[in-house]
Amino acid sequence: MNAYIFPGQGAQFVGMGLDLYENHAIAQEHFEKANEILGFSITDIMFEGTAEDLKQTKVTQPAIFLHSVIMSKVMRDNFKPDMVAGHSLGEFSALVANGTLNFEDGLKLVSQRALAMQKACEIQDSTMAAVLGLADEVVEKICEETEGVVVPANYNCPGQLVVSGEIEAVNTACEKLKEAGARRALLLPVGGAFHSPLMEPAREELAAAIENTNFREPNCPIYQNVTTTAVTVYNDVKENLIAQLTAPVKWTQSVQNMVQDGAKSFVEVGPGKVLQGLVRKIEPSVETSSAIIE
Repeated sequence: MNAYIFPGQGAQFVGMGLDLYENHAIAQEHFEKANEILGFSITDIMFEGTAEDLKQTKVTQPAIFLHSVIMSKVMRDNFKPDMVAGHSLGEFSALVANGTLNFEDGLKLVSQRALAMQKACEIQDSTMAAVLGLADEVVEKICEETEGVVVPANYNCPGQLVVSGEIEAVNTACEKLKEAGARRALLLPVGGAFHSPLMEPAREELAAAIENTNFREPNCPIYQNVTTTAVTVYNDVKENLIAQLTAPVKWTQSVQNMVQDGAKSFVEVGPGKVLQGLVRKIEPSVETSSAIIE
């Protein structure tokens, strides 16, 4: 069975999507439509902007979504997922790919999500840190025991977890994690504490937008970050999508469940190869590859 997986923030690079735009009419059409929907020329920033321009949350999230979704559309009949999953933002790309959302609605939600997250980041100074070389339970326990808001945010693969929260609490937790034997506990260059309780204002804003969006039954199961199991009912998809902003991304567990349910090959659709690397660390027996455009 083929699992198609979609990357999240951090996979962006200047020039992303230009080859699709130049070589495929369907890609050009969707990119132009995106410029119209967003009200600014995201193609200019993606194709020839600076890394700094591309790093703004309101640009990064739609850019990665566009690259992934347009790539899946360019693949046409070669795009045949038996199941899909996306890492954080990638979940929206996965939901367009499996027919739960249409392109326009998916892009509008991603844009609203990015702006809501940006606003939440401005309310309170916050950050995230990558923790390498410790068992999940140890990281969870240290976060619990640390004063202030600091929580596990991304379960990326065994021995690689990201924590998220208030700057002081994250710094304190990092010191404790190093003392407990972490190989590294390193602050990440992000705008704020994604997937933590500090994203509550963004969650409320996004919840309202999601409730007003038309969702359809998925044409194949999606393994969502919050539940990690196959979801096939659109109302459940909506609930999980709303919860996702303040809940951890359980990528390790999602991949394990996909393999258990028969996934033999994982195809990454979008910029970069980060997810392929994580999948290989979670389940070395499966095949991984990037989506191929013919």
